[in-house]
Parts: sequence; C-alpha cells; structure tokens
Amino acid sequence: MRVEQGFQPVPFKDENPYATDSVLPSLLKRTLPPDVLREVEPDLARLGDDILTKFRALSSGNKVNPPQLVQYDQWGRRVDELMTSEGWRNLKAAAQTEGIPGIFYERKYGEHSRSYGFAKMFIMVGDTHMVFCPLSMTDGAARVVELMGNPATKQDILTRLTSRDPSIALTSGQWMTERPGGSDLSQLETVAAPTGRSNRYGTEYELNGLKWFSSATDSDVSVALARTGSVQDGSRGLSLFLVPLRLPLIRNPSDPVPSPISNNIFIHRLKNKIGTQTLPTAELSLEGTQAYLLGPLNQGVKCISPVLNITRVWSAMSSTGALRKCLAMATAYAKVRAINGGQRVLIDDPLHVSQLASINLIYRALTHLIFGSIRLLGRSECNVATPDELRRLRLLTPVVKAFASEKACPTMEDAMTTLGGAGYMEENGFGRVIRDALVEKIWEGTTTVLALDIARAARDPAAIPAFITWAQETMAGCPSGMKSQVSESIDVLSEALKEIATSYQQPIQPLVPRPALMLMGCVASSIYLLEHANWAYATGEPTKDIDVDVFMRWVIEGGTMAAIADVKKAKQSGEGRIAANSSMVFGGLGKAKL
Repeated sequence: MRVEQGFQPVPFKDENPYATDSVLPSLLKRTLPPDVLREVEPDLARLGDDILTKFRALSSGNKVNPPQLVQYDQWGRRVDELMTSEGWRNLKAAAQTEGIPGIFYERKYGEHSRSYGFAKMFIMVGDTHMVFCPLSMTDGAARVVELMGNPATKQDILTRLTSRDPSIALTSGQWMTERPGGSDLSQLETVAAPTGRSNRYGTEYELNGLKWFSSATDSDVSVALARTGSVQDGSRGLSLFLVPLRLPLIRNPSDPVPSPISNNIFIHRLKNKIGTQTLPTAELSLEGTQAYLLGPLNQGVKCISPVLNITRVWSAMSSTGALRKCLAMATAYAKVRAINGGQRVLIDDPLHVSQLASINLIYRALTHLIFGSIRLLGRSECNVATPDELRRLRLLTPVVKAFASEKACPTMEDAMTTLGGAGYMEENGFGRVIRDALVEKIWEGTTTVLALDIARAARDPAAIPAFITWAQETMAGCPSGMKSQVSESIDVLSEALKEIATSYQQPIQPLVPRPALMLMGCVASSIYLLEHANWAYATGEPTKDIDVDVFMRWVIEGGTMAAIADVKKAKQSGEGRIAANSSMVFGGLGKAKL
C-alpha cells in the first residue's frame, strides 16, 4: 500500500492560546479592573495569533539550535566566542519587543502590570525555547538596580534592562552557584577586592573565582555574589555585584562588539544538559573581572533576594505554561482523532475526556495559585500591599515554585499519553517541552531547599497566622447559596489549616518541612480556586457551576487529604524513622556507618 492510500490521520489544529484557554480569560476578568481588561485583552488575543504565526516561524525548521563555543582562534589565541542560533536571538528579541520584562517597570497599569506582563509570558512559554530564563534574570536584575542602583546605573542600565528595543536592550545573568554548593552559599569561593578606582556605576571591585553554573552566558551583564568578608563569616561575608560581560558595557548599536574576554571572563565549557539545550549554560572563571558593588557591603544574600523571589515566580510560570502547552495539544487532538472504525472521535469518549479533565483540573489549580501570587507581587512593588499580604507573598513565593514543578511535570507526561504514539514523536514538541520543564524542579532551589526556606520564613510569628486568616476569611465569604454544596471541601481545608498551624511550631520536626510545603500548596491553590468560585457564583458568571465543581474536585480529588496524612505521619516520625530511612538508602547502620 502506498502511504497516501488508506486511512489518513487528521493533524490537530493549533488554536489561539489565549482565546481558547479554559482558565486565563476568566481569571483576568475577575482580577483586573474593567478599564485595564478592555485595554489589555485585545493585545493578549493578538499575541495569541502571533504565537501561531510569528513565533512559530522564528522557531521552525532548523532555526533554533544548541549554542557552540569556540575557545581559540586559528592562531591559538583565546577568544571564547559563544555562538547562539538565529532563532534563539530572534525569539529573545521578539519577547523584549512584546514588553517582557518592560511592562513590569513601565507600570502603566500599576499593581496590575505584573498580571498583564505575566499573562503574555504565560501563553508564549511553550513556543519560545527557554528565552524566558535570561529574561527572568533580567527582570530580577532590573528590580535590584531599581532598588539599589545609583542614578547613573538606573539611567544607563535599568533603562536598557527594561527596554522594548532589542537593538539597545540588555539581558542579565545571575551567578551564584559554585563548586562547593548550589543553594549553600556559605562556602562561596569567588573573592572581590576593591580597586581603589571610582566608577559612575558604583564602587569598583575586581572579582576572582569560578562560577559553576552560569545560565544565559550570552547576556550583557550579570548580578553575582562574591566574598568581601572572611571565609569564617560564611554567607554573611558576601556582597552583590553588577558584572559587565564585556567592556565597554554601554555603546552605540553601530559600534563593534567588544571581545568576549574583554572583562577577563573565560568560558571553560558549556554544560551538557538533559533539556534547555538551546540555552547557553557554562562554567566560567573570573580573573580580575571588573564589577560594581550593588547595595551595602557584606549584605549580598539579602540584596540578591529580589532576584530569587522574581525568578522563582518565573520558574513557576514556566512549569505551568509548559503544562498549558501540553494540555492544549492534547485537547486539540481529542477533537480530530477518530476511533471505533471512524464512527467517533476522542472528544465523545467519556473515559478519554475524564483523563483530560484530570489534567485540566491540575492546570486550573496551578494557574490560579501562581496568578494569585503574582497579584501580591504587583501590590508589593507598587507599595500598596498590606503587612499580611507581604507575609503571605514571602510564604507563597517558594510554595508556588516548588508546588508547580512537582505537579506540572508528571501531568505533562499524562497529557503526552493522551495522543498515544503520536505524543511520543519529537515533531509535535512534547519531548522538548517536558525535558525543558524538568529543570524547574532544580533551578532556583529544589523542593527540599524551598521547604527549608518556608521554615525560615515561618520564624516570623505573624507569617503563618496571616496565611491562615486569609484562607479562613475566603472560606467564610462563600455566598450563602453555595455553602452547603461546598461544606465537605471546607471541612477538609479547615483540617488542613490546623495541620499547617502546628507544622511550624518550634522546634520543627525534621521530616515535616517538605510535606508541609505540599500541603500549603494544596491549601493555597484551593483557596484561590474558591475565590474564583465565590466571584463566579455571586456575579452569575456562565461558568459558575464549573468553577464551583473545580474547587470541590480539587480539594477532594487533588491530593489535599493525602497531603494532610503525609504531614501527620511526618510529625509522628521520630529518630527511629530517620535512622530507618538512612539504613534503607545506605545499608547497614545507615548514618552511623557513614
């Protein structure tokens, strides 16, 4: 039989990722003021069309490829030329033109600018090959410069970090990780020494050391930690610096690009990663590299925290945006795939649709959770957040990053299976999106690291009460007509809040932080879904019945009860469980044997 004979599979049709999304338009309708929504929604719909045409064209064929490093030229001279693909450069430029991250700093819509900008980023994620990694760090660096930079730094660098003009826009990296440890900064080896020279961008230092993971090595600047105190000071002896990757940093677009080693930054090799292969990540050394102090001396960890907070939100958005892409493909496929001898399509098969609904449920929960945190971030940056909102943001930032990655990655695999063998083909993009999304479980802190960060935040005696009060007030705000319908779910959440309240009482049990994080993720996402259901029910939205059902399903079926059980078990686990875990993993006497 010739290939054009017999049964011909029907390709699924890509649809506007904003207009056809099951969550985002309704969420923005609830959370944005009507005048803001009227302005931004046409732009989001336009962008949705451009993703199917302009952005797909930029990344089609062989346009986006892994970077290459040429360390030496023909004559044996060190050049460290990093070559990225045309598609990578053009996708990054297109995102900058769309206002990422510029929208956040133009603040045309005040506290809602974050929601608008992240909505654009959210629908672009699956089609932009990880360009949001450098742009997330650019966002973080811009916030640090905005908060701590001197007038010249703000004039020359902040304006370029947030520019919509790719010909002058700068991107930034973030250099923290070194060989002694990733999240543990106490042993950081890079040393900063003052040069005694003055510079318009701040006190000038020279950096010497090695950075083990430098994502977005093709950026123009980086924020980096370096030691200005003694080794005995640990992380308290670190300061934050702005590092130009090339000198001079500020130049006209028509000027020649300086040598990659003009600021004594040398690339040893590019990392060979499972995913994010178009993103240049390198090991590099700083050998007398010029840098400028940002913020107070020896307060680098505190100074870099805005970068971490922002990039953790970006990471959560990337996880959930990747899931959105996979769910969109699975849903579109169900509309065209014929079964039962061509008599039906998958959309008419209850069992198949049930699987899609379970994926959609997780997607809804994560989307509401993340955009809830983004609204708090916007309020914080515009100085309109209440003290309790700031406490909630501090808790939720690590929660959303960890919870989204833990939930989204396996759900993307479920979405892939709904296409059968067709889902396993590289051409449709499932493989790349899943491989790229896996890194979100590691970047900006693993789940265990973030769980310990929440435990630190909970030392503020008002932090956990602020979270619990918000949840209880939302539950109490259910419209009277739906209270009996959601009573079982409310009871489960009330039990969960009791467990959270006692999870962070000092001293915290060693095995509690990780399951407590997951329980907080379940509760926070449930409360945001309830906020939406309350609004939909009270305003008579056409989706109100589905919104109420989604809230109830998520609480009862989404893992909250299992998370409660995990926390209870962790609280009851003593030294015997810890020792047994060690013996199970390492054999013999476990820790004692080591």
